[in-house]
Amino acid sequence: MASMLETSARLLRLLSLLQARTDWTGAELARRLQVGLRTVRRDIDRLRELGYPVDATPGVTGGYRLGVGAALPPLLLDDDEAVAVAISLRTAATGSVAGIEEGALRALTKLRQVLPSRLRHRVSAFQESTVPLAGAARPEVDAELLATLAAACRDHRRLRLRYRKGDGATAREVEPHRLVHTPRRWYLLAWDLGRGDWRTFRVDRIEAPPGPPGARFTPRPLPQEDVAAYVSRSITSAPYRYQARILFHAPLECVAPRTSPGAGRLEPVDEHTCLFLAGSDSLDELAVHVAVKGFDFEVMEPPELLPVLREVSDRLRRAGESRVS
Repeated sequence: MASMLETSARLLRLLSLLQARTDWTGAELARRLQVGLRTVRRDIDRLRELGYPVDATPGVTGGYRLGVGAALPPLLLDDDEAVAVAISLRTAATGSVAGIEEGALRALTKLRQVLPSRLRHRVSAFQESTVPLAGAARPEVDAELLATLAAACRDHRRLRLRYRKGDGATAREVEPHRLVHTPRRWYLLAWDLGRGDWRTFRVDRIEAPPGPPGARFTPRPLPQEDVAAYVSRSITSAPYRYQARILFHAPLECVAPRTSPGAGRLEPVDEHTCLFLAGSDSLDELAVHVAVKGFDFEVMEPPELLPVLREVSDRLRRAGESRVS
């Protein structure tokens, strides 16, 4: 009996490892399970007998991966993973990805049925204590489109896109590398073959569905190690009519909590000041955005922002001096 329990525990551990990563060599699995290669092969055969499609690649660089089966195999989650998945599903039901709300709620219902009571209480506490705040409409992205883009990034396959901008839609052939998202939008970082340069595409402007996946490509060195910072810079400056450089008389660590990565980027100047770089098609929006941060500042660029700030200042002063009759 003890031997059977030990074998069952090892099979569960093996299945958990196969679910945690795409590819494993036999030596890696043997080391993690603290058994020999022959035992690993026997355990792989047992998983196959139980219906798990484990694929094997022969050769020196070969290994094992959990294949695609006719049905989704049960997932092995620890406590923190189970709670994280449940909360993520609850959030997805009111998120910005179109078409997944119903599926997220169905998956959450199934997960709650098998959660131990200690975890069910943690998830229920989150669900019962949070209320979505209705705000400005944000563009939704198609779930299938998002999945297609993610698969192309993972598999290094070229894509043909129809991309909408103010002057209409254009055909683009790209090598997709990363998906990046802010609380409001999703972006695709890709190498644009027609323009021979990196481009950041708003996913909600990509017409779905894109063309079928094209040829495989060798991933290029990314334009910056910090992909999120690169995308933030591209979406907060290049597309806009006005480019602002604002010097805040406050250290970066004080201004950063009041600045969204999608609104602009911060650069330290010294221990007392930092530079805020942002773009906008509206000088009024820029004026209000920098004024409400609560720090003294200087406008380095553009000079057109100065009279707008004076107008906003005068308007606020008049409102502050007015009396309610």
